[in-house]
Amino acid sequence: MSAAPSPFRPSAIAWRPALHSLFLGLALLLTACAPQAASARGAPESLAPLVKKVLPAVVNIAVTETVTGGDMLGELPRELRDTPLGREFRRRYGNKREQVAGAGSGFIIDPSGIIVTNNHVVEHADKISVLLTDGRQLPATVLGRDELTDIAVIKVQTTDLLPSVAWGDSRKAEVGDWIMAAGNPFGLGGSVSVGIISAEGRDLGSGPFDNFLQLDAPINPGNSGGPVFNMDGQVIGVSSVIVSPTGASVGIGFAIPSEAVSRTVAQLLSKGSIERGWLGVSVEDRDDGVTIAALDRSGPAARAGVRPGDVVAAVNGDRIDSSRGLIRAIAVVPPGQTVRMTVRRQGNELAIPVIVGRRPAEQQAG
Repeated sequence: MSAAPSPFRPSAIAWRPALHSLFLGLALLLTACAPQAASARGAPESLAPLVKKVLPAVVNIAVTETVTGGDMLGELPRELRDTPLGREFRRRYGNKREQVAGAGSGFIIDPSGIIVTNNHVVEHADKISVLLTDGRQLPATVLGRDELTDIAVIKVQTTDLLPSVAWGDSRKAEVGDWIMAAGNPFGLGGSVSVGIISAEGRDLGSGPFDNFLQLDAPINPGNSGGPVFNMDGQVIGVSSVIVSPTGASVGIGFAIPSEAVSRTVAQLLSKGSIERGWLGVSVEDRDDGVTIAALDRSGPAARAGVRPGDVVAAVNGDRIDSSRGLIRAIAVVPPGQTVRMTVRRQGNELAIPVIVGRRPAEQQAG
């Protein structure tokens, strides 16, 4: 299933991962968090008790990546690669290996040392080191990661029980609620910032599962993978993206909702990878609703009797308002499970049972 292309086209403002690259001197800008919350409440006179409660579970993540001269040549403009300058660059640096150092954030969700962070923080790491708030530095390994949701789970090697934090329910969070973001901005170590949820359901055009919380709490390079807390100290989001023309916070940051993160983390811990549901359809948002534009003839929807032109009204009784909503609704269904699709066809409403298939790895939508 594929959605219509996003109309968003970045120009002067850049969207980047918030991974702090020391080798390139760049700040790649991404940030994000996760489910179970209490009722909304106002900000207290002081956040010190909350900080003392949760900050010990927030960690700094340092990564190193080895690159070869061949990778360095990729930094040259294409028009220079076959020039005398390009050949001289290749002669001097073509066989050298360099270490790229990066920094990000994460948070402990289990006392055994299981940590959640962004995929883009660790996806190319040859070595991962986690710095705890008590000063200990521990090696870590990747347990699982998912590129499409930008979530990764790592584990440190320790025999001690570590402080941890609990998921909150991002579905109960509302625009205007106070939040606190924590992380490792610019590699400075455990830091917190405070703001509110500015908007919900943001689609940045970065992937088929975009559904970000927009925050006005300052989030900077190095905050990627850090938690966003509600006022009860529960994680309701993971810092993942900032938008900035300067490389630093301008007051607009985005977090992955805990409702999505916790579900992804659970699958990564149980299987090491993510299996997503798939219908084998292309869909479009039209005036009359989410319309089936085309079908994979051998796909699950076609086998169940879904036709081009059908308008999808609901999945298992839950209303579908957009093509991305349909993609997300099917993606969370385990392959092999049957869903009830409610469609409108020629003025009639039909309930069609569909056995969900396994989403092909290369598919960017279901």
